[in-house]
Amino acid sequence: MLKDKIAVVTGAGKGIGRGIALVLAREGAAVVVSDIIEDDAIKVAGEIEESGGKALAIPCDVSKKDSVDSLINQSLEKFGSLDILVNNAGVYPFVSFADMTEEDWDKVLDINLKSIFLCSQAAARVMKSGGKIVSISSIASFVGFSGLTHYCASKGGINGLTRALALELATSKINVNAVAPGAISTPGSSVVSNEEAVKQTVAAIPWGRQGEPEDIAEAVAFLASSRADYITGQVLVVDGGYILR
Repeated sequence: MLKDKIAVVTGAGKGIGRGIALVLAREGAAVVVSDIIEDDAIKVAGEIEESGGKALAIPCDVSKKDSVDSLINQSLEKFGSLDILVNNAGVYPFVSFADMTEEDWDKVLDINLKSIFLCSQAAARVMKSGGKIVSISSIASFVGFSGLTHYCASKGGINGLTRALALELATSKINVNAVAPGAISTPGSSVVSNEEAVKQTVAAIPWGRQGEPEDIAEAVAFLASSRADYITGQVLVVDGGYILR
């Protein structure tokens, strides 16, 4: 489905990002595995290469323009072109609105939203013959969650940015879409959820289970493929039906 395509995936060292990188590689893409933790990126790139795929690990702080520009430039030096950008990097530190500091707010908005502006702008400039930009939003862009005011705001911003960017880049034949995951079982989610919280979450999901990184990765792979050439400016919810309640 993605044979001979070149993809950059941010935040790809663990969880959903790792799942996306592995599935894109399985579908034939050469994958630039980017993460702020270099060792994590190297490990995932190694998994791809061990399976016979092509990969390159590049550390990147997606909230910094110089770091993002270096990521795209190194990707071009290695593979010669760029076809797919997956904006996955994100954080979700729980803190009450009353206790939230300006630094708390800025960190989440910089990593979750500003990064998508920086990465998408840098990628769009080098996507000479069209391309695919897929950003990871969240059901938190539709449903409020206590303790995550900054996170909800950042994900709502992703949806608006996706629609506006899709309009601007349509003439360049660059598709811009987003995937909004629901509750996904990842190392990060296990840190902030106890067994009882997981049970309560699953009880609210019509499909009867939490999602897995691969559930999100398959949606991303579809939107990154030629099968989605006529889809742009959309936010695809992948949540097992949670927000239908």
